[in-house]
Amino acid sequence: MVIQRAKGTQDILPGNIEKWQYFEEMIRSVCREYGYEEIRTPIFEVTELFQRGVGDTTDVVNKEMYTFLDKGERSLTLRPEGTASVCRAYVEDKLYAGALPLKLYYLGPMFRYERPQSGRFRQFHQFGVEVLGANKPIVDAEVISLVWDLYQRLGLNGLKVHINSVGCPNCRIRHSQVLKEFLLQCRDNLCRDCRERFERNPIRVLDCKNPYCWELTDGAPTTLEMLCSECSNHFNELQDLLKAAGVNYKVNSRLVRGLDYYRKTAFEVIVEEIGAQSAICGGGRYDGLVQEIGGPPTPGIGFAMGMERVLAALESQKKLPVSGGSRFALLIALGEEAQGEGFALISKLRQAKIPVGIDLLGRSLKAQLKAADRLGVNYALILGEEELRKQTLIIRDLKLGEQYEISLAQAYVSLSRKFREGVRR
Repeated sequence: MVIQRAKGTQDILPGNIEKWQYFEEMIRSVCREYGYEEIRTPIFEVTELFQRGVGDTTDVVNKEMYTFLDKGERSLTLRPEGTASVCRAYVEDKLYAGALPLKLYYLGPMFRYERPQSGRFRQFHQFGVEVLGANKPIVDAEVISLVWDLYQRLGLNGLKVHINSVGCPNCRIRHSQVLKEFLLQCRDNLCRDCRERFERNPIRVLDCKNPYCWELTDGAPTTLEMLCSECSNHFNELQDLLKAAGVNYKVNSRLVRGLDYYRKTAFEVIVEEIGAQSAICGGGRYDGLVQEIGGPPTPGIGFAMGMERVLAALESQKKLPVSGGSRFALLIALGEEAQGEGFALISKLRQAKIPVGIDLLGRSLKAQLKAADRLGVNYALILGEEELRKQTLIIRDLKLGEQYEISLAQAYVSLSRKFREGVRR
């Protein structure tokens, strides 16, 4: 029986991986320009980190984590998100002792036990950004602007940033009281999850995706109605800054996000045309999280995007580069002596960062030319006994169907010049 990959996982194969690399290179470029540094945290952490950091009332902790005991009977969990791990590193590695604010980003796999569907996997990949040590609205605006800028560079259309303020703990207490009073009228008719949320964290009822619950809670008091003056001023200033940056945003008073650690700003980026999973980025402020896991009081804000969802949106809008051959040329060496002479040439070209391949199977000229065409190679470099005798090399342009002969001594200079001139069609 053929062993297959686990449900909810995927193989990212050649021909597709180039799209991921393009996306990742764009991410790194934007982060570099905005002054963010990369951080890499372990794929598994002690379970308590997510119970305390993400919140034990969330679906992520209650239903979706991959948790196991190691051989020392310690409870470990494959990371379901990146923020808690970054904050743990911030505390454990005493990053707060350096210059603040600390601006970090990460790329990597996350794990959640969910029902696999389009754009959603059990092992998925996230790009995230975290800023620790600054609490001004301009920090929130920069984080949202970074997302917006990235999507503009990628060429995505039809985007809107949804923003809300979920307030501070004082605002949340007042909101929880009036929200519970409202929900008492319809509690028995809510879905099972929302009935549980009513007792443990009623604000999460507003986040329910069940259309019936959405209808029952229409007109429920929102966090925006309960903001203290500080939170209200913070939210108003954020909006002014987003307008100044040209970010297309909308205030969505029902947006509360699914994790317990959010304070003040919460946001999502929405693109409607990719189906049910229309949010391609989400984040917010989490000023109490570092303290919750044992660190000093530290304001923080960040976001994460599921890379599979963003790639699906780019694919849908035909914004991804067409995958093609990555080689500039392929050496076709006929015979052992030609292989040795040709290998010396391509080694020199490779050292100059020019992508050149060589046949490794000892195939015929016809078979190698077919392989070169299949790979999307621009030039076939043909070296046989006759060429060796004359110390020449045949360069065949596979796009134009033309060829010419040059001396082996001139081949390196000629091919280097062609590559620099961008003759990679």
